[in-house]
Amino acid sequence: MSLDKKIEAVIFDLDGTLTDTEKYYQECWPKAAAHFGYKMEPYMPLELRSLGRPFAPLKFKEWFGEEFDYNQVREYRKSLVEEVISKHGIPLKKGAVEILTWLRENGILTALATANDYERTERYLKKIGLFEYFDKIICASMVKEGKPSPEIYAFACKELALSPDKTIAVEDSPNGVRSAYGAGCNVVMVPDLTEPDEELKKCLYARVDELLDIKGLISL
Repeated sequence: MSLDKKIEAVIFDLDGTLTDTEKYYQECWPKAAAHFGYKMEPYMPLELRSLGRPFAPLKFKEWFGEEFDYNQVREYRKSLVEEVISKHGIPLKKGAVEILTWLRENGILTALATANDYERTERYLKKIGLFEYFDKIICASMVKEGKPSPEIYAFACKELALSPDKTIAVEDSPNGVRSAYGAGCNVVMVPDLTEPDEELKKCLYARVDELLDIKGLISL
């Protein structure tokens, strides 16, 4: 099955999509919260996947009250993730290099739409040898609202000078899927920690097992 339209760019999420790092955040958010005296239930970090501002701070206040200091806890969580990465590295998802190489060889633009800030994104991508694969890198800090708002994908399409329907957005999380769908992209989900529910499936062009399956969705 391939799209009956010409795809000119593929926009990727980073954590949980190209890199197997979402599990680090699932581990470090509860530890960071506990450091400041808060207990996160198992479902909570799952809801934070790709969740940007202003939504993430509001979610914590919903869970723990208005006094919750999101920035303080997030900074501590970032330090914990850095420790894990320094110890274990940044593992790539299966087929990450291969799909990026294939897209480049076939003249299809590639972009990144990530909740990370640019400094961290650039550093991580250079560390794992992926930086040079991207034509555009779009970070949540470049837009007013992060995922699940469609703003980051709309901005990515603007930077690529393409209509959203000429793009595929590759995501692993519900918040990311909703963001890309809201912007009008053709959304392909490669599940990481959870499968799409019936409601989320309505937002998808396709659900695939791994990144290289994207090749079968693109008509050259």
